[in-house]
Amino acid sequence: MSSTEPRRTALDALHRSLGATMTDFAGWDMPLRYGSERDEHNAVRTKAGLFDLSHMGEITVTGPEAAAFLNHALVGNIASVGVGRARYTMICQADGGILDDLIVYRLADTEYMVVANASNAQVVLDALTERVTGFDAEVRDDRDAYALIAVQGPESPGILKSLTDADLDGLKYYAGLPGTVAGVPALIARTGYTGEDGFELFVKPEHAVELWQALTKAGEGVGLVPCGLSCRDTLRLEAGMPLYGNELSTSLTPFDAGLGRVVKFEKEGDFVGREALAAAASRASENPPRVLVGLIAEGRRVPRAGYPVVAGGEVIGEVTSGAPSPTLGRPIAMAYVDAAHSAPGTAGVGVDIRGSHEPYEVVALPFYKRQK
Repeated sequence: MSSTEPRRTALDALHRSLGATMTDFAGWDMPLRYGSERDEHNAVRTKAGLFDLSHMGEITVTGPEAAAFLNHALVGNIASVGVGRARYTMICQADGGILDDLIVYRLADTEYMVVANASNAQVVLDALTERVTGFDAEVRDDRDAYALIAVQGPESPGILKSLTDADLDGLKYYAGLPGTVAGVPALIARTGYTGEDGFELFVKPEHAVELWQALTKAGEGVGLVPCGLSCRDTLRLEAGMPLYGNELSTSLTPFDAGLGRVVKFEKEGDFVGREALAAAASRASENPPRVLVGLIAEGRRVPRAGYPVVAGGEVIGEVTSGAPSPTLGRPIAMAYVDAAHSAPGTAGVGVDIRGSHEPYEVVALPFYKRQK
């Protein structure tokens, strides 16, 4: 296979049989949409959607010093995560720049699964492999060992309950437990990237098709639909969740991204980037960096990543993500703007869309929060 050939998930033939529009995403051939992305988006908000996320990068870390190693390699306090729980964290360069944002699951006392973004999986694997030197721990590339299927939306607990006897009610947000779904062994997680309740099912690739079909059948009566990456992006944008390559990059520290809370200086031992991040934290407290805000269009024109944010004829920031919001019925964007213009309701803010300054309202993130 040539290196330019995109990788295919275990569900590839199934996506094509459903008429999916496929796209190359981070070197993977992935479904962009099956029909209308607006319909898929609304299904997740009101009923349920089914996603193939097998492009995500799973890296297993095992060994007596696995916890100490991850505390050293990542910015979070991973040693304090209980077995069966998960934590959102980041891996940074020595200069504090964000290499990726991650979810780390503690599967057993000395076993963790690190889940990286598809576009950064190799970078994260390489960094962990390099950083494990000197620790009694092992880093294993498990990207081919898992398929990942997510069911998201208010109907998702009911759909999953009909297929498993695992204790879903006891499964908290940011937790994972082993179980069986439709007869298939799975790690059942509850993290989500849509702003809705939902579950992620890590299974062996050879079980992916039967699991997808079982979930499809179980969701038939309640409006479950297959969903592509396009609506995943509008869902996470409404939920104010950052996307690596848009809101996060090596040129930003977690403090620049407004996510300084993930950096745990109080944990034991040194960690990669500690010194640079301490300096970034003190800079941020004295001289606030640009702030990540929400923008809601007054008109109909859609802002895109890279468009300048303007006020009083000056550029005060930059759009990182923009799209029409099916839930709000208007275009929305996330943008980094100067602290002076970051307060919700700040007047006179616009986005320069091809030379025309379109008026926008500054709002606090997220745009959308589900009713508990």
